[in-house]
Formats: sequence, C-alpha cells, structure tokens
Amino acid sequence: MLISGQTRAVLWMCGGVLSFSLMAISGRELSSELSTSQILFVRSVVGFSVMVLVMSRVGWGKLSTTHFRTHVIRNMAHFLGQYAWFYGIALISLAEVFALEFTMPFWTAILAVVMLGERINPKRMLAIGLGFVGVLIMLRPGLEIISPAAMVVLGAAFLYAFAHTLTKQLSGFDAPVAIVFYMAGIQFVIAIIFSFQEYSWPSLSLLPWTIGVGVFALTANYSLARAFKLSDVSVVMPFDYLRLPFITFIGLIFYEERPEVWVLLGGSIVILGSWLNLKFHKETS
Repeated sequence: MLISGQTRAVLWMCGGVLSFSLMAISGRELSSELSTSQILFVRSVVGFSVMVLVMSRVGWGKLSTTHFRTHVIRNMAHFLGQYAWFYGIALISLAEVFALEFTMPFWTAILAVVMLGERINPKRMLAIGLGFVGVLIMLRPGLEIISPAAMVVLGAAFLYAFAHTLTKQLSGFDAPVAIVFYMAGIQFVIAIIFSFQEYSWPSLSLLPWTIGVGVFALTANYSLARAFKLSDVSVVMPFDYLRLPFITFIGLIFYEERPEVWVLLGGSIVILGSWLNLKFHKETS
C-alpha cells in the first residue's frame, strides 16, 4: 500500500520529535562534565565524522548547491541557537526548555512579516498574542525573578525560527542530505573557532551520550528537512508539540523533575496559540 506524501511527512516529523528529545537528554548527561561550548564541539566532531561517512556512501554529487551563502547564514544562527538551548538544558527543567521553545512559530510569523513582507490577519495576530500570554504565565514577571536561563532559551527559539525559515527555503533547492551535511560541516568549523581555548572530551562512561548528541542532531535535522520537502510547514509542525508531554515524562522518570503547574499551563496555551496560528495561516494561504 502506497503511503501519501503528507503521511510520510508526518512520520518524518515524529522521527524528528524523538531525535530532538534524545539529543536533549544526551546534552543533559554531558553537562555533568562539559561546558556548553565543549558539548557543541563534541556534537560537531561526531556529526561531521558521521556525515563524511554518509556522503562517501551516497555520493558527493548530492552536495551541489547555488545557495552556499544561505547555508552559512542558516548555520551561524542555528549554532548560536544550539548554544543557548544546551545552556538552558543544563540549568532548568527539560519541560520548561521545550515549552519555551514552542514560541518558535510566533517568531517565525514575525520574521515572515519583517523579512518576507508577509501580511498577518487579525486572527493570526490574536493567536500570536495568545502565545505570548502563555510565555508570560510560564515566566510570571513581577511575581518571581525571571530566570536568565529561561530568557536564553527564548533567544534560542528565535534563532531556531530564523534557521528553520531558511531550512524551508533551502529544501526547495537542495537535497535534505546536502542541508544536513552543510550544517555539520559549517558548524564543525564554527565549533573549532568557538571553543579553541577549552577543547575537551568526556569520560568513557559518557560515550553513548557523546555519540548520541552528534547522531541525534543529524537525524533531527534530516527528519525536519525531509518533512518540509514533502509537505507544508503548517501540516507537519503541530506534531512537534508531542515533544512537551514526552520530555515531561522523561524528566519526571529519569531526573525527578516535577513540572510546575505554571509551566504546563503556559506551555499548553503556547501550543494552542501555535496551533491556531498555523490553522489561520492555512486558511488564508
């Protein structure tokens, strides 16, 4: 039985959800011995090594591109977003990191207006406003001191939104494997420059997580690129919200992180706002 393109896109997105979650767990484990920049260096070494092996099998001809400058800009933003993301993972609960990360659709909508001249109708403005209400519930400014790590994760969400916008653009021109290879290669160079004063490798006991943080970064981005190539963003992105209940369960079972009710409430409102934003965008597209 043939599987439709949209169904395959959803399956790829679910694979991306699993990969992003496993990468977060790997980063949390490595943070016991490594700094954020060291984790990124390890991730880049593993990721680039794997991609060299992959390209040796599938053929280097698939790397043909006329948009190398876009790849560079995308990966500079993505690298900084990853730095902020791993920084947050080491300091706040996994559930809070993922809930704050779900502001990406709102940043994407705003970037579309600023960079692409896209118009936002009143319904989408309401959905975006609802999402920011959810963020305020999670952060509770004025009632509690806002965690610097939470603000850093919000910055990561913005940088991811910028990178994902360029990923969608590149998916119309380049093969998914090329997008992932340039991600691994460009970020490998950035990581060398970024962490040249503190190269380090984790202990042997963390070897599974060392391999995992690099491999899952590749599979997550490859899955995302395949999903974007097969279907519209508005179709596949809502499935990304499966990450919040999944990672909340992982945090509770393995790290004894009991999620605050404010995080779950605010995260649910962010998810609702994101879903409405995508729904209203689909209605007007």
